[in-house]
Amino acid sequence: MPIETIYRDSQCEWVDVEAPTAEDMKFLHERYEINNLLLEDTLDPNHLPKYEEDGNVKFFLFRESTELERKNLNTISDISTKIGVFLLGNTIITVHRMKTKSINETKKQLCNSTTETTTQNIALKIALLMMKSFDDESVSLMETMDNIENEIFLKNTNHTNQIRRLYKLKRKSGLNSRVLTISTDAIDKFKLLGLQDSEVVDLKDKHKDVVADFDHLNIQITNLIGMFLALSDQKANQVMKVLAIYSVYFLPITFIAGVYGMNFDNMPELHTKHGYFYTLGLMGLIVISTFIYARRKQW
Repeated sequence: MPIETIYRDSQCEWVDVEAPTAEDMKFLHERYEINNLLLEDTLDPNHLPKYEEDGNVKFFLFRESTELERKNLNTISDISTKIGVFLLGNTIITVHRMKTKSINETKKQLCNSTTETTTQNIALKIALLMMKSFDDESVSLMETMDNIENEIFLKNTNHTNQIRRLYKLKRKSGLNSRVLTISTDAIDKFKLLGLQDSEVVDLKDKHKDVVADFDHLNIQITNLIGMFLALSDQKANQVMKVLAIYSVYFLPITFIAGVYGMNFDNMPELHTKHGYFYTLGLMGLIVISTFIYARRKQW
């Protein structure tokens, strides 16, 4: 997509670059005198959020939560996409490799607004919407966790698929927490843009709220995994308990059958007229006695 000026008034100009090419980077370097190293940072899909100044250029690198469902959750690019924001006087330049909600929503807000704005306010709007993307993600993950919890404890399911879903949930939550934690420094640097203190505080508060939400979510998921594993162990113990009780029933009568099944000539019991019935009765008595004993012990 070519370089596009998506907003302009008497106070500022907003230039947006989606899926930049080498030619786009060269143009930005020559036209706006942006350091090539800063431009290269916008091309790295796994670059962490940061703030940097170079001359009259203020550079923010943010990450926005995405709804793309990826199988591998190994890097932060699997759960988020980056947005580079350059502030040069009355010009703001945004660079991103894919469509983002924060850019589109900010553009809509500016188109519907009847008042002029500044580059600092545009950057603030983008940052607030990026925080909202993580807030929405935390709500979605929390709902998913609640559904899994209901399946485990209310529907009494105990499938391998559940632990896989919990592990995936933990990976996503952990990666989001990492992005938000590293974004703290860039969020703090908004105080350098000359914005009103209330606006900067509002952004910081939203950032803290989202960080707290993901911290809580991480703890809840960890606890749920622990409870799931404990429940699985409990069910396994119940099975072993039942098998152990059955073995207690059959061990003595198996011993009796083994002794009298040896058929030695000098075994007097073999010649008893009612020995067969006596032996069966003894076996039944042992089974009944074992059952009564187990019930009294509440096994």
